[in-house]
Amino acid sequence: MENNIENKDLMLKSSYFYDLPEELIAQVPVEPRDHSRLLVYDKKTKKIEHKKFYNIIDYLKEGDTLVINNTRVLPARLIGYKEDSGAKIEVLLQKRINLKKWEVIAKPFKRLKEGTKIVFSQNLSCEVVSKYTYGSCEIEFMFDGVFEERLMEVGQMPLPPYIHEKLKDKERYQTVYSKVEGSSAAPTAGLHFTKELLSKIKEKGIDVVEVLLHVGLGTFRPVKEDNILNHEMHSEYIEMTEENAAKLNKAKAEGRRIIAVGTTSVRVLESCTDENGVVIPQKRETKIFIYPSYKFKCVDAIITNFHLPESTLIMLVSAFAGYDQTMAIYNEAVKERYRFFSFGDAMFIK
Repeated sequence: MENNIENKDLMLKSSYFYDLPEELIAQVPVEPRDHSRLLVYDKKTKKIEHKKFYNIIDYLKEGDTLVINNTRVLPARLIGYKEDSGAKIEVLLQKRINLKKWEVIAKPFKRLKEGTKIVFSQNLSCEVVSKYTYGSCEIEFMFDGVFEERLMEVGQMPLPPYIHEKLKDKERYQTVYSKVEGSSAAPTAGLHFTKELLSKIKEKGIDVVEVLLHVGLGTFRPVKEDNILNHEMHSEYIEMTEENAAKLNKAKAEGRRIIAVGTTSVRVLESCTDENGVVIPQKRETKIFIYPSYKFKCVDAIITNFHLPESTLIMLVSAFAGYDQTMAIYNEAVKERYRFFSFGDAMFIK
């Protein structure tokens, strides 16, 4: 399968399409976590190697800084019914506005209007406050006791729409280092790490730095505009502490590699690094959109999964590895029958 990549307009969504047989979309995770496959790509030599994820330690050097996203996925999928008619409604939590209000995606969207009340359980319900034009709305929850406890009782893991198998263990859609609840989807490159592998990495003299980005459902929202410059990114909350900014700046000053685990860590690092290459501590929303021609200010290498065709994530990878090289990597991964998307295999671009 060949892509005609000469003279591609990299601002066109269609340039980021590739053919993916449906059977290569991973439905269940590999056990143990670090036994998934790993495609290693060297940007300098343009060489591709095929390994297992636990081999990642062989490519990490003493002094490297590995940056991980410690967000934790909420059981953000709620199934309820309209109080007046009993019609079934599915609600996906996207972003918290305050203690009771959330921005959500609700289906079927047409059945909802301002003031509609949705009941999830005896102790949890909500009311639609306002509808947005892009298919989401603002709701206000009513509940007894602590919201997070009510959510745990009725919420389900918000697996991506391309996964049709039921998840046996909720923790399998969390990284082993997840801490701060707030995501609507997992930072999936981190799913390959085990606690044992992380311990070995630290023992080798590699610094592990935690950042935070709460992944929104905008991650799964397709790019609809033909010209990617017209695509509007959904904002996501990020945190970079003073301590970790200082660690990263020290590593950069000493010429040590910054290796981002996942596109979420890339977005935090690039959002928090100024034009002079200095990492600035901050807590805010980011809408950073990384696509070819973007000049990376912080990241030296990326561990990531294989992403959807025409997604903002494959555009980010194309910006880092080069467009032609990225499409060649994806074609090779399809040919070698790697497993794709959230529960799929990984690649290391160095």
